[in-house]
Amino acid sequence: MTKHTESYWGGVIKSMGLVFGDIGTSPIYTLSVIFAITKPTHDNVFGILSLIVWTLIILVTVEYAWLAMSLGRKGEGGTIVLKEILTHILKGGRYLAFVGVLSFIGVSLLLGDGVITPAISILSAVEGLVLIPACSGVPQGVLIFIAAIIAITLFIFQSKGTDKVARAFGPLMVIWFVALTVSGLISIAGVPNILEAVSPWYAVKFFLDNGVAGFFVLSEVILCATGGEALYADMGHLGRKPIIRAWYYVFFALVINYLGQGAFLLRHPEAKNILFSMVQWESPFLYVPFLILTILATIIASQALISGVFSIVYQGITTRIMPLMKVDYTSSHLKSQIYIGSVNWLLMVLVIFIMLLFKKSENLAAAYGLAVTGTMVITGIMMTWIFSRTTKRWKVPIAVLVTIVDIIFLTANLNKLPHGGYWSLILAGVPFGTILVWTRGQRALYRALAPLDLDTFLVSYEQIYAKGRNIPGTGLFFTREYHIIPPYVIHCTVRSNIVYERNVFISIDRTDEPFGVTSKVIPNIGTGLDAFQISAGYMEVLDIEKLLKKHGIAEKVIFYGVEDITTSNPVWKIFSVIKKLSPNFVQFNKLPASKLQGVVTRVEM
Repeated sequence: MTKHTESYWGGVIKSMGLVFGDIGTSPIYTLSVIFAITKPTHDNVFGILSLIVWTLIILVTVEYAWLAMSLGRKGEGGTIVLKEILTHILKGGRYLAFVGVLSFIGVSLLLGDGVITPAISILSAVEGLVLIPACSGVPQGVLIFIAAIIAITLFIFQSKGTDKVARAFGPLMVIWFVALTVSGLISIAGVPNILEAVSPWYAVKFFLDNGVAGFFVLSEVILCATGGEALYADMGHLGRKPIIRAWYYVFFALVINYLGQGAFLLRHPEAKNILFSMVQWESPFLYVPFLILTILATIIASQALISGVFSIVYQGITTRIMPLMKVDYTSSHLKSQIYIGSVNWLLMVLVIFIMLLFKKSENLAAAYGLAVTGTMVITGIMMTWIFSRTTKRWKVPIAVLVTIVDIIFLTANLNKLPHGGYWSLILAGVPFGTILVWTRGQRALYRALAPLDLDTFLVSYEQIYAKGRNIPGTGLFFTREYHIIPPYVIHCTVRSNIVYERNVFISIDRTDEPFGVTSKVIPNIGTGLDAFQISAGYMEVLDIEKLLKKHGIAEKVIFYGVEDITTSNPVWKIFSVIKKLSPNFVQFNKLPASKLQGVVTRVEM
């Protein structure tokens, strides 16, 4: 019994640290941003609180906690997982390309989101400094500088691995959610009838009273659900149950705090930074500790998002939709703990650029929402599609209703486009363009390379091997599939007569499951020629040397192909640059440099 209780609370606390940082820090800015553009009248406060509560219920609880989290592959979640499930169901149908593009857009929007979220979270927390009397005159430029220093420190620490720090995240976020609940309850005690705002009637009344203007307020209401998609995307880190259990506590804390802020606003309609003003009014001597806690919570929220971005990019690399990048593994026992230097530094530069560009958290809110609602719509469409093709057909009507709500939110967010919303599209456009160029380029390159089939290759190979002038030892040759021979192998063996006593074609196949590794030797596909096949899940980190030793393969030299692309096509020129900048397949898999031999093939594209 104790063990169960321990694991129950352990899972809940860990989830709070790793998954709920983002949505947990949204009360810092959500109501402040909404009431900067809406008058805090009695009806408006009740209407907006009702909208927030029901947004959390429909978009986070129903869409992610109930529906999306019932769809996983070996415990992993996220857009790429939905794509893999659909690919499996459709089995090469005509909709496959559409599913591919949908998932590319979803992944790109999430990556774009990875820039705006840390910027808005950290900046809004630092802006709480101005409510300390001694700091009331601090210029905005100094606040941006402090926020930038916090962000830079956060990114510098990434390479150390968050494994050790993550242990402190959970307990800190528990304190944060307790602080949100307590401050909310104190405020509600003064205006208990604010609890009526939970009724959906006030949301309906708000739309009836405000018409089109009320509809566009949804584009700010969505701020309360920021990070809702993390429930599903981070499922692989902790499993489904702990995240769902933790969500009920987090949901309660958020709703109580929003209602408390509403109650405070009814009494102090002139308040600007509502959460900070409420805490300062309730307990001035606890304000500074609360501010420090807020800054820590936003750092944790940003940390969780950065780890999420690394995970998405890693999935993208192994499922071949993104170029290879150098990956460092910062934990010996947590597969999710990876560090991708190029992504880390690019994110840091973009986060600071966005802070300098928008200057204030309320301005940043104008860029926020499009990416989140876009991701939610894509998740909704893919889920509905999956449910309609499986035994869970009864979930289709619920998934359709949720997707319609997502589309309504996305439509409301379109009015942000001219006010800075285009930045979220620009930020998502970079990974989307890269994915498109990379996937198309890889296909075109494969066609241009014109590989040989095994039987044709063996005719020449057998003649050369029979001459008996073979090099002692074992030579390894990397191929995509052992029965399709790339040009560099032909160049080595047939043209240059580099044939070893034992030659092994090694190929790695990434499966559509997240985990699991199998390897096997296929002997004698030719005289002195074997094949070695590795099959691995797309989240697996491979130790190729260890697998080779296990099968008794002691290689003397490892050959791999390097393509030198010549082209007049501008798109393929970009592809060629990406290919040159990215480490090759062999560097990605960490093989001994002393044994490696790259063979260059000139390709006309």
